[in-house]
Amino acid sequence: MADELVLLDTCVSMFGMRVRIALAEKGIKYEYKEQDLTNKSELLLKMNSINKKIPVLIHNGKPICESLIIVQYIDEVWNDRSPFLPSDPYQRAQARFWADFFDQKAVYAVGKKLVTTKGEEQEAAKKEFLEIYKTMERELGEKPYFGGEKFGYVDIALITFYSWFYVYETLEKFSMEAECPKIVAWAKRCMQKESVAKTLPDQKKVYKRVLELYGLK
Repeated sequence: MADELVLLDTCVSMFGMRVRIALAEKGIKYEYKEQDLTNKSELLLKMNSINKKIPVLIHNGKPICESLIIVQYIDEVWNDRSPFLPSDPYQRAQARFWADFFDQKAVYAVGKKLVTTKGEEQEAAKKEFLEIYKTMERELGEKPYFGGEKFGYVDIALITFYSWFYVYETLEKFSMEAECPKIVAWAKRCMQKESVAKTLPDQKKVYKRVLELYGLK
């Protein structure tokens, strides 16, 4: 019997994009169900009754929640193709550390402050935002991807946030390329991959959606 896969997500979610890239990298077919987060569906509330958040991957009726956990799950279940994590236990632990570091630093929440605050609070958010990316830039070093020569787990964890760079740059009036040139070069390299290019929405469309979401002009 074929696997039944359903993804509960919303198109501009950086977290949901991670899952979509992972599924595309593995060549896995699934049913996509767009969610209205202002009016959460009964299915979403049932499948993620704890956090009530997207994304949720439903595999043969069983829900898996939290984007990085879902990406690891996909890698483990479909382990016969395009592995995301290295085979070496130490390198695998390092990859998990950096993806977790990025999420623990709450880049999404810091980015939200860039969009919704003014003055000193906004400047503090900008400083924190850039410090996170400069730390990741140092980890990237001269490698083409975070894991080395191959696009993998940490790349999937970070690349989806690239779709929001235009939002932050436009509203806060700074250049990510000037501040973190290696990160932007890496992002453009990732965008050459079909799985990434077809998943990430146009940055100006994200900008328009964010303006609508937060009532900005």
